[in-house]
Amino acid sequence: MDHGEHGTMTDLPPFTLNRALEFSPDAFFLVGCLLALALYGWGVVRLRARGDSWSPGRTISFVLGVLTVALMMCTALNDYGMVMFSVHMVQHMVISMVSPILLLLGAPVTLALRALPVAGRGRKGPRELLLALLHSGFMRFVTHPAFTIPLFIASLYGLYFTPLFDFLMESKPGHIAMMVHFLSTGLIFFWPIIGVDPGPHRPGYLMRMLELFAGMPFHAFFGIALMMASEPMVRAYDNPPASLGIDPLSDQNAAGGIAWAFSEIPSVLVLVALVYQWYRSDQRQAKRSDRAADRDGDKELVAYNAYLASLRARGQ
Repeated sequence: MDHGEHGTMTDLPPFTLNRALEFSPDAFFLVGCLLALALYGWGVVRLRARGDSWSPGRTISFVLGVLTVALMMCTALNDYGMVMFSVHMVQHMVISMVSPILLLLGAPVTLALRALPVAGRGRKGPRELLLALLHSGFMRFVTHPAFTIPLFIASLYGLYFTPLFDFLMESKPGHIAMMVHFLSTGLIFFWPIIGVDPGPHRPGYLMRMLELFAGMPFHAFFGIALMMASEPMVRAYDNPPASLGIDPLSDQNAAGGIAWAFSEIPSVLVLVALVYQWYRSDQRQAKRSDRAADRDGDKELVAYNAYLASLRARGQ
């Protein structure tokens, strides 16, 4: 396929799902996805080899997260995303909100901490460097909601409504950098909310839900703004190739609808995960309380009953 002005594809046939799902890899993301799967697989195999368990559900979640990235960036969806705003918006929404959630539910940081060997005394290996990063001031800053929420919002308004988007779309490295930014922003935003991996910012479950809902409405507002626009708002998509047979304003309206609809998907996914984690946490706390009661003969209950008895005695 020939690349025209701004690096776009000029001879793409009209969009169909079959054409969009044809294998058309971006080398950077293909290597990145394969490397992520290989490293995660190495960690799981290492744990199993020494007799430790690792949840199959976490492995499945991580693999699905990597596959969603590959689906967006290593098929013709990526080619169509260069010339169709609606397809690009699907890429953006999946890579910034669906892929990060699935990757984080796979607990890759926890796996790394358990699988990486401990360095010798006075030495720093990969595990020690990872721990230092997790406890660093930098990590406390970038995972704080005062940073993550504005960053998540700026990835929409500060990108599409400024010349920055057009500048990045003019070259392949710029496009890759933008997609990496979407993925990184999603990981930073959802990491403290999902709370599977260790990190410096771990609020309670209710606060996590508030952080989630603080960012999601802005996606809906952004989508509505695109749908209500009476003219193309992004120059990179205002003159699509004639071979596609699309109207740029209609395509922009479709992109807005996609952005609006996707604001619900991560909310549901994360809420289900949080409710399940909350339930599991309560179950573990109840088991700990039961074991403590078995060890001490339920002293708290005995003391409470004695207190009630003393109150009755004073009342007589």
